[in-house]
Amino acid sequence: MLKDTTTPSDAEAVAIAALGFIAADPELLPRFLALTGIEVSSIRAAALEPGFLAGVLQFIAAHEPTLLRFAEATGTPPRAILAAQRALPQGDDFHDSSI
Repeated sequence: MLKDTTTPSDAEAVAIAALGFIAADPELLPRFLALTGIEVSSIRAAALEPGFLAGVLQFIAAHEPTLLRFAEATGTPPRAILAAQRALPQGDDFHDSSI
């Protein structure tokens, strides 16, 4: 279970878990790549860019069924996922008050 906190390191852990969740899903990964324009071979480099990890969490949060599946898979409350997004660099650029 991922902790319900918003420290930068905890937020990064949530985002990295989300990236792993996306990468392991044969339907989510192609959608993520198409929406972001990132090539599979460029994900590691992109992950070092400011805002990338917040964008990963935005991708998860943008589709409620995906958000709920990720929350269940990791034992992380949906609100904690959104808080983690906001705690990351450029995470405040994304807004979702539906959860």
